[in-house]
Amino acid sequence: MPTVTSADGTPIGYEATGSGPALVLVDGACCFRAFGPMRPLAALLQEHFTVYCYDRRGRGESGSVPPYAAPRETEDLQAVIAAAGGSAGVYTMSSGGAIGLAAAALGSGIEALAVYEPPYVGPDPAYTSRLHELLAAGRHGDAVELFQRRVGMPPEAIAGFRASPGFAVLEGIAPTLAYDDAVLAPGHLPPEVAAAVAVPTTLVAGGASPAFLQEAARATAAAIPGARFEVLEGQTHGVDPAALAPLLVKLLR
Repeated sequence: MPTVTSADGTPIGYEATGSGPALVLVDGACCFRAFGPMRPLAALLQEHFTVYCYDRRGRGESGSVPPYAAPRETEDLQAVIAAAGGSAGVYTMSSGGAIGLAAAALGSGIEALAVYEPPYVGPDPAYTSRLHELLAAGRHGDAVELFQRRVGMPPEAIAGFRASPGFAVLEGIAPTLAYDDAVLAPGHLPPEVAAAVAVPTTLVAGGASPAFLQEAARATAAAIPGARFEVLEGQTHGVDPAALAPLLVKLLR
């Protein structure tokens, strides 16, 4: 698979499929190209776009040059956009929304941006502290479980998933949970970032998602001059690519 080198020297693995204008997809927490929703979504979009999927740093085929800082993730996205020809539409999922919005505020060649349910729900110092304790102790499985509890996964579902083969994949990328926590650290979209976003931007929420996620998306849209807010009825935070793809074609084509 091809790689692009980010500003700090980190190699970022990516792939491109389809034809048409460039579209870059940015994952949320616990996901990368081989484990998550973006490849199925890309398959539905490739007749409309040249779709770029990449592994966020520390995941899949991407490296992670220390020390980590949230702006490095913005630089990674900028590097992928440069590989796509210097301009692209961008779709972001969950915590990836903070990365896309930060990049849009800098210009970065983003022509249009769609953001699905950025989880701006306020800082949680107790979670951050415990997450770092578990990761420092090498307790990656417990760190994943801590994250799953925070996002509201039922205890019985966590227990079942922890016994499944897929849990080992999440243990392998558990250190990146601290990266997601860092990009969302302010707990809301910083006003200076919101004011600087000058590209067509749409915040999207699932109509069956928890009210706090819908409200976070709505509030983020309200903070950005000219941004739109859309609801995908019947969808949750784990949005169905088949339901999402037509909306992205409308917003980003």
